[in-house]
Amino acid sequence: MGHPDKVADQVSDAVLDSIIAHDPQARVAVESIVTTNFVMIAGEVTPHTPAAVAALNAAEKTVRETIRRIGYDDPATGFDYRSCEFVSRIHEQSPDISRGVTESSGAHAEQGAGDQGLMFGFACDETRTLMPLPIYLAHRLVERLAELRQSGRLEWLRPDAKSQVTVVYDGAAPVGLHTIVVSTQHTAGVIDPKTDEMSDKAKRVIRDEVIQPVLERECPRFAGNDIIVHINPTGRFVIGGPHGDCGLTGRKIIVDSYGGRGRHGGGAFSGKDPTKVDRSATYMARHIAKNIVAARLARQCEVQLAYAIGVAEPVSVAIDTFGTGEVSPQRLERMVRDLFPLKPARIIDYLNLRRPVYFETARHGHFGREGDGFTWEQTHRVEELRSAARVLLAV
Repeated sequence: MGHPDKVADQVSDAVLDSIIAHDPQARVAVESIVTTNFVMIAGEVTPHTPAAVAALNAAEKTVRETIRRIGYDDPATGFDYRSCEFVSRIHEQSPDISRGVTESSGAHAEQGAGDQGLMFGFACDETRTLMPLPIYLAHRLVERLAELRQSGRLEWLRPDAKSQVTVVYDGAAPVGLHTIVVSTQHTAGVIDPKTDEMSDKAKRVIRDEVIQPVLERECPRFAGNDIIVHINPTGRFVIGGPHGDCGLTGRKIIVDSYGGRGRHGGGAFSGKDPTKVDRSATYMARHIAKNIVAARLARQCEVQLAYAIGVAEPVSVAIDTFGTGEVSPQRLERMVRDLFPLKPARIIDYLNLRRPVYFETARHGHFGREGDGFTWEQTHRVEELRSAARVLLAV
């Protein structure tokens, strides 16, 4: 959550949440940049209520509070919520875009997609959340780092951190862990003066308090294996966060999704209200793929949705089960079109997306998570999918 790009994502989504909390119909597309003691927001916002306008006018307060929540509260880190410079460059959404997205009146009212493009969702049976094991473990590792830092248990941790997990596969099945990388920002207090690097004692704490508990909880069958572990492999990580590296909204789209497993349409999520199908349709694609795997109609499933700006009906629905399906992809596509709402307005209603739930998505992954806001992770359509599959197979 303290990585510069993820700081920018959280800032964008915090501003989004603050506005749609007062105006669920607001159009919001907020981008952020963070660097040494500086944060800027820019983009397009069209609020429709006085309270939403007030929230937009209070964006600086929202941004500073977000930076504080992340943990940048020490001027010595080069990025502090109290002293950082704040700049806003916000204007209204283009009417040329709005006319294609705004739901028309009358008997044939439709809300068109907010952009053209491809959106992908993926699920597989490697973890209890039906996520690929490498990215799922990587997210849980940085989540554990944040937990230990925010609780005060490891006071020498700082907000910036990254993780990477390499998994050994036999075909499509994970059979072991090969390498785990954890890089975490820390204070100078854990530097060994003899080596000018992070001390072996501090590295052992990361092994014992971060890596081992995550492995024992999430994949105990691999926890005792001979795993290569790299902790701060450059030796030290004192300078970090926006002071060490500029951060921008939308630069972590692979980390946000499946870690490179499956395809990606290229669209980022954070700062965008749900009329932007980059966000809402990608959430829907994950929901569909997860329900298909949960229904045991496939061990792996990738769902592709494609839209044209201003057009409500998707121009394409394509499914790939990578040879693991109990039902052909063509039949699954028919089932999906019959069972799931795929027009933007219907997706928004179905997943209950006009709520301030987005800040929580902006770090530790948008998928494989639990909580009221993560409606796309629900698997309540399993029985309907199984019943539809039985009917199709009987034909």
